[in-house]
Amino acid sequence: MQAKSGIVSRSVSSVSSSRSGSFVAKLLAILSVAVTIVLVDSVGAEAKTANPKYAGIVVDAKTGNVLYSENADRLQYPASLTKMMTLYLVFEALEQGRIRLDTPVPFSAHAAAQAPTKLGVRAGGTITVEQGILGLVTLSANDASTALGEMLAGSEDRFAQLMTAKAHALGMTRTTYRNANGLPNTAQMTTARDQARLGIALRQHFPQYYGYFSTRAFKFGSRTIRSHNRLVGSVRGVDGIKTGYTRAAGFNLVSSVQVDGKSIVGVVMGGTSTPARDAQMRNLIATYLPKASSRGGSSALIAQTAPAPAPAIIETPAPVMPKKTPQQVAKTITSAQPPVSAAASDLSLPHKGPLPDARYQVAETEVAYAETAAPKTDNPLVTQAMPAPTKVKISTFKPQAPAAAPAEQGDSGVDHVTTASTSAASTNAGPTGWVVQVGVSPSRQMAMDLLEGAKSKGGKALASAKPFAVAYGAGSDQVYRARFGGFDDQRDAVNACKALKKAGVKCWAAAQ
Repeated sequence: MQAKSGIVSRSVSSVSSSRSGSFVAKLLAILSVAVTIVLVDSVGAEAKTANPKYAGIVVDAKTGNVLYSENADRLQYPASLTKMMTLYLVFEALEQGRIRLDTPVPFSAHAAAQAPTKLGVRAGGTITVEQGILGLVTLSANDASTALGEMLAGSEDRFAQLMTAKAHALGMTRTTYRNANGLPNTAQMTTARDQARLGIALRQHFPQYYGYFSTRAFKFGSRTIRSHNRLVGSVRGVDGIKTGYTRAAGFNLVSSVQVDGKSIVGVVMGGTSTPARDAQMRNLIATYLPKASSRGGSSALIAQTAPAPAPAIIETPAPVMPKKTPQQVAKTITSAQPPVSAAASDLSLPHKGPLPDARYQVAETEVAYAETAAPKTDNPLVTQAMPAPTKVKISTFKPQAPAAAPAEQGDSGVDHVTTASTSAASTNAGPTGWVVQVGVSPSRQMAMDLLEGAKSKGGKALASAKPFAVAYGAGSDQVYRARFGGFDDQRDAVNACKALKKAGVKCWAAAQ
């Protein structure tokens, strides 16, 4: 009986011990999870405080609502985001007929001497305007950017003044440019909000040229130059727009997304590395694209401004090249890479395409673009170095009428920059106030015919509008902008443009 009792006693003790061990194991597991959560939160907190350069914003490009904002109005270095404004002025010159895609762009010794990354054209050499555009949107070529600026304005300093004047006229009131490419200059500053405004302006004002920003590769001589923008082709809906880096600026990115009837522009500035910056942009897109409006909204959030004065262009014999539309160019350059698979278009997948040719890469140094720089650590948490999106109160990215930009003074004390056009438009500008432009034609009669056709489709919205043609340029380069005037305010002009777009007529509203 005692033996049995002993057995029972040992059995009870064993069960008790088993239960006790199970309880301890569960307790340890709970403590382990709690410690892990604390550590992750700690890492997240450290990541946020470890990157004081970070700034970001996401704007609904249809309504102007700001869906996300963090340090969006703090002054930052733009790095190669500067080239977005360089391209804005190039596209404007193309639209005005002052240059063509096959116009030669001469390289001065100053342009050829710019730091990498670059196309590597020697002083005295030339490229075409189209090659310059492609060099900027893919390789972020500093030499091509400077050469384009010098061609359009006579000097890079003069071009920087025009860039700043245009920025202020677009409502980018906190932006100052000092060069055409974004190489370090402590006076060259901008904000995330200003860059979002510029991204939207590029897409709205130049739809015929905006497709260049989605270029994934192009042939330059014997080289195939591939884009530095790793989100194009790997994130569904991303159609550009620009990357940038300097040591002082950090890793910058402006991305445009259009998918399922929704449209946003996101900006990330001051990233700690290319992977961290790209991961943050993917996160912002995945988080805020679903919150964007799929309904209409203002079709002209950024009012188009008067063109900059047309400086003399350095003439060089142009090579004979067949003219191509941007659509034809896009078809050619995208064929250089295989199509993106359905799986690769998932927002969560990393880019698996080829990197830029190693011969033309540079180490992380004080240049306007060094996307090939490796992260400073192998820690997988490096991609979490950007702050996670936080809910913010929705504000409005209000449209602004173009403001007169303050003139900048050179060493002589003479004002060099004005926002008034010196072209023929100043003598036949037509009605003032808000206008709607429907196109550009080579003759006044063709412009008026275009307006007559548009008015027949605009219905009541254009019943009291006054059609007129505005001349720009001179001689064989002169073109005529077809416009409707007589609108009481911005709302009437925007509504008229909406009616035209529904009827299949492209247009935009602006303050005259």
